[in-house]
Amino acid sequence: MEYRQLGKTSLQVSVVALGCEGFMNKSDEDVQAMVDYAHQEGINFVDFFSSNPQGRSAFGKAIQNHREDWIIQGHLCTTWKNGQYERTRKMDEVKAGFEDLLKRLGTDYIDIGMIHYIDAKKDFDEVFHGEIMEYAKALKAQGIIKSIGISSHNPLIAMLAAQSGLVDVIMFSINPCYDMLPPSENVDDLWDDKNYEKPLFQIAPERQHLYEYCESHHIALTVMKAFGGGDLLDENLSPFGVKMTPLQCIHYCLTRPGVVSVMAGSHSIEEMKEAIDYCKADFQAKDFAEVLSHVPKHSFIGHCVYCGHCAPCSKQIPIADIHKFTDLCHQGEVPETVREHYAMLSHHASECIECQLCMPRCPFEVNIIEKMKMAQKLFGY
Repeated sequence: MEYRQLGKTSLQVSVVALGCEGFMNKSDEDVQAMVDYAHQEGINFVDFFSSNPQGRSAFGKAIQNHREDWIIQGHLCTTWKNGQYERTRKMDEVKAGFEDLLKRLGTDYIDIGMIHYIDAKKDFDEVFHGEIMEYAKALKAQGIIKSIGISSHNPLIAMLAAQSGLVDVIMFSINPCYDMLPPSENVDDLWDDKNYEKPLFQIAPERQHLYEYCESHHIALTVMKAFGGGDLLDENLSPFGVKMTPLQCIHYCLTRPGVVSVMAGSHSIEEMKEAIDYCKADFQAKDFAEVLSHVPKHSFIGHCVYCGHCAPCSKQIPIADIHKFTDLCHQGEVPETVREHYAMLSHHASECIECQLCMPRCPFEVNIIEKMKMAQKLFGY
């Protein structure tokens, strides 16, 4: 298993993590087997958004002897009504739902207290300037939650949260299809086929800016909907009309700036193994570029997606890393942390001899030589 630092915290989380959907409506024994397998394979991170009492209790029993081995992203503002979970902003329900989470998971703290599902500006204003954020801050002051986060599908709202200085973690919906769509307060727009009927070009700038901002400000992005609810794994359901594998979807997410972990909603040990295999897979098995470079109607041409096809460089320059660090610099400003990471590279843009061996390898026709010159100008070498 591979691990990444969770933003500003000292926590090291597995790059493949667990969504909680797979634990619903299963016996305690089945959940125990899934949790034991995940633990054995090095997974230490889980998102628990659902307020399903059975799922919460089953997972709590499964980790009761090794709670300290798990980093839990648990949600505030979810409640259980009429046999299903609902988002709530009513303080009595918020408090009761969170207390139920602690009780059923058998713990007295949650590592990341996630304020659930904020996509609209009005909702953001009410949450961040009202009782819910005050409650979250009080829980943090008491050590009941260690960090505050939010979940969102709207890059404009996620950016407001990132810029607020109040959150350390943002769970965001990331995959190649969603990345091409403009921001919306209606989450259904992400999987509405009509939004993919017209040609789309490159990653929406609001999404790219969010990823880059989170990377440069050490705000951790954790990923939901990496497989598009399973649609991306089926060419008949995919908005792109092409099939991706779980490994390609995970690799796409983990190559976005700011991303530390993908919450894979595995419903069985077999599905869990498919996701965990990411850490053992070779480049060819994870490579998403060939798929994305042949998507009908839609195009990433001219935009570096950090896929790594430009390697190997004749001078051993890590081209994709240099592109990523260059993209993190806006209007010529180089954040100190980005400068430090660039300095730590074994080779730098100034070593480029313009042999152009990398250029024909790029599936997206990026002008790599010009990007190298831009990097040298920004960083000075």
